Amino acid sequence: MTQGQHRATPWPEARARAARAGAGARAATARPPVRVPLGQALGRVLAEPLRALTDLPSFDSSAMDGWAVAGPGPWTVREESVLAGHAGAAALAAGEAVRIATGARVPAGATAVVRSEHARTEAPADPRAGTVLLHPLRAVVTGQDIRPRGQECRVGDELLPAGTVVGPAVLGLAAAAGYDEPAVLPRPRVEILVLGDELLTSGLPHDGLIRDALGPMLGPWLTALGAEVLATRRIGDDAEALYDAVTGSAAELVVTTGGTAAGPVDHVHRVLDKAGATLLVDGVKVRPGHPMLLARLDAGRHLVGLPGNPLAAVSGLLTLAAPLLAALMEEQAEAAEAPRFPVRDAVQGHPYDTRLVPVVHRDGTLVPLHYNGPAMLRGIAAADAMAVVPPGGAEPGRRLALLALPRPTETPSAQGACFT
Repeated sequence: MTQGQHRATPWPEARARAARAGAGARAATARPPVRVPLGQALGRVLAEPLRALTDLPSFDSSAMDGWAVAGPGPWTVREESVLAGHAGAAALAAGEAVRIATGARVPAGATAVVRSEHARTEAPADPRAGTVLLHPLRAVVTGQDIRPRGQECRVGDELLPAGTVVGPAVLGLAAAAGYDEPAVLPRPRVEILVLGDELLTSGLPHDGLIRDALGPMLGPWLTALGAEVLATRRIGDDAEALYDAVTGSAAELVVTTGGTAAGPVDHVHRVLDKAGATLLVDGVKVRPGHPMLLARLDAGRHLVGLPGNPLAAVSGLLTLAAPLLAALMEEQAEAAEAPRFPVRDAVQGHPYDTRLVPVVHRDGTLVPLHYNGPAMLRGIAAADAMAVVPPGGAEPGRRLALLALPRPTETPSAQGACFT
């Protein structure tokens, strides 16, 4: 299996193959759902429907600060107050009222809540005798400003279907519905193998050595795509070590950087051949990043080979790794057509291949960024997205599809570190 046996795949088809590969791996190696604390569920995918564990609200509660009243007014005011989080007051008799706070349990016998600004109190002439009376300032409707038990849902109601991505509002709903540990799909496990003897992990470039830009970058981006990054390991240009790392990895997806071309130390193709892997994509008609590849290691494991140039590697990440991971997590990454926006300036295209160009949004248009060469990160570091430029380029005003850039919400732990 040498490079060149397989013709380069058109960019849309490469993404489709990656998605199919992820779906096949998910079916072949179904992992059971996991329960995680609410604080760790953000960005995860619900493994089962979110069903209410309690009525919402779980008791009749006040929607406003004011007075709980029983029957028509005026009402005799009881001395106590009903506060949220405290035991409810004794039942109200007809003609009685009690001060109540928003969210507090409405006493039995109450027929309405009268807002503070919609009533006035009348003190007795002799404070030592008589009681305070509450007079309504507008008509009182039975049930007003009372949130009845079960108004939003009843125990067992399906609130959200399985497959829902957990965002902040889902966290709030799950908490309100009684969940401490919702069931979510397990994160796909990913291991990153950084190849190249020329890479430094610290200090300034010198003597033909360069800093490794991909090791620090790929872990957070893969985490943002939903993966559990097991490790980022530095292999160097060692074919035997690469073979051992690929065949011994416990990850569903192994991501390599560099070594996908046909140079004297480009070992990825030979290692895949030795490992009995099946090439699904061997080169993509996209710039930058055309030497990227996708291989099936076995029924449930895949390898995405990224080019060694930084922006070319980003192209490979979005082209192959992103749709594969989305399919592994049962997300429909391509369910809706990618958003399109007009480009402000002309964008030079490749004669035959798709181009991915870093862009920013400006007043409803896309502005292509400079420093978009395969080895450059200056453009992508300032970008909002990557624009998909068809073969031949795009004139000003042409609407281009966008690829969103993964947005990490937090810094991964030591799993994102580079080990030698």
